[in-house]
Amino acid sequence: MTHLRLMGAVVLVGLVAAAALAEEKTPADQGGGMGTDVARTVALAASVAFVTAVSILGAAYAVGKIGSAALGAAAEKPELLTRSLLFVALAEGLAVLGFVVAMMLLAKIP
Repeated sequence: MTHLRLMGAVVLVGLVAAAALAEEKTPADQGGGMGTDVARTVALAASVAFVTAVSILGAAYAVGKIGSAALGAAAEKPELLTRSLLFVALAEGLAVLGFVVAMMLLAKIP
C-alpha cells in the first residue's frame, strides 16, 4: 500500500510541475529567444511521459495485487467473484486517469 501512496505522490508532483510550466509566459512576452519555447516543450513532453508511466505502473501493481486476492477469494466463495471484480476495475481506472491527464498535458504543447 505504501508503494501506491508513493506513486500517487510522484504523479502529484509531476502534475504540479507541469502546471507551473504551463503557466509560464511565452517567449514573446519575456523578450527571450526560441530556447525557452523549446525548453518548455521538452519539459511538458517529459512530464507527459512521466505521468503516463507512473500511473500505468501503479495501476498494474494494484491490479496484480487485487486480482490475485480476488481470485483467491473466488476459489473459496464463488459468489464473491462479481463483487471483487469491481475493485479490479477501480484499480484499472488509475491507468485511464493517468492517460487522460497525459492527453491534457499534450494539449499544452505548442
